[in-house]
Amino acid sequence: MENLQAIETEKNGLNAHHEEHFETIAVRTQSERTQYQEHSVPLYLTSSYVFEDSEDMRASFAEEKERNIYSRFTNPNTSEFVEKIVKMESAEAGYAFATGMSAVFSTLAALLNSGDHIVAARSVFGSTHGLFTKYFPKWNISHSYFDVNEPETIESFIKPETKILFAESPTNPGVDILDLENLGKIAKKHDLILIIDNCFATPYIQNPIKFGADLVIHSATKLIDGQGRVLGGVTVGREDLIREIYLFSRNTGPALSPFNAWILSKSLETLSVRLEKHCENALKVAGFLEEIEQKEHVKYPFLKSHPQYEVAKKQMRLGGNVVAFEIKGGIDAGRRFIDKLQLCTRSANLGDTRTIVTHPASTTHSKLSENERLEAGITDGLVRISVGLEYIEDIINDLKTALKN
Repeated sequence: MENLQAIETEKNGLNAHHEEHFETIAVRTQSERTQYQEHSVPLYLTSSYVFEDSEDMRASFAEEKERNIYSRFTNPNTSEFVEKIVKMESAEAGYAFATGMSAVFSTLAALLNSGDHIVAARSVFGSTHGLFTKYFPKWNISHSYFDVNEPETIESFIKPETKILFAESPTNPGVDILDLENLGKIAKKHDLILIIDNCFATPYIQNPIKFGADLVIHSATKLIDGQGRVLGGVTVGREDLIREIYLFSRNTGPALSPFNAWILSKSLETLSVRLEKHCENALKVAGFLEEIEQKEHVKYPFLKSHPQYEVAKKQMRLGGNVVAFEIKGGIDAGRRFIDKLQLCTRSANLGDTRTIVTHPASTTHSKLSENERLEAGITDGLVRISVGLEYIEDIINDLKTALKN
């Protein structure tokens, strides 16, 4: 990527093959210093860049030079953010987007042609489901869903025209786990592009490329930002595929703003520290919910009661910050529960410092038919908790009081 200096361990003359640790990458991967020798990377709030002469301009547009031309293409701030994610995910290249959904759409649209087919896990984010069912059919792009609890059926949905295998793990909002290694083997066997939405896990918790994924997508709006401030998305993976995504995005314009990229790059510096505490709190919340009478079941990847616990332990460093549980009493009970919360926030976002509680059936997924919701694992009483960084007893006491009332 343009104007990126080596991380500090390499600058100081250590072995070029010295292992690059996550925390060091997060802190030390940064844009090249300007003549002012700043320690903190500045904001590059410019739409365009100047050229020395006509030959410099010609060579730049011919891509004979790696340099910034226009901030819809690249910018020092977006390049820094992308390079961090590339390193963290052990990818070859990447591109940053204005939102997580622009990353999902642009990645798929860049790689699919009319007549192509997608095989995807049925439990996908609502807007991704909208792409598959409402918009892609306009371009004669079809899809088939497989049940996350029946991975042995995946190959039965693959057709000659299938091009992409797509999944989230953990899933939103049901927190189901898919075996990434298994998906990687299936994709390789059938020559498919495996794309994993890694939003819930982040690069710190899970690296799908190591299990066979070709591309990894993040909504940086969530845990990567971590404080509910800015929107952003990023796709990283194979260089040849990213090239296609870059060319598509260069023409269609879903680029991440330099300001948001600057915020997100700074946020990555504390991602590991934040996630350790998020996950510690989430495990305690999940343990509390397992003991209450008002629940049907609880799902958290690192609870031994989770159906895919062993898979989660194999491919995840920690369990993440999202807990899902089924409250007895269905939709009415779910709504009454969140109405009684005093500390936790009622919001559709997740991955914030503040604990957020959502009742998907009456909010984020309310436009789906009942059958569509149930097929995606979104039952009437499902409650999603994005566990924040508050003092753990304060979080649990608020949940306990709301459940009691």
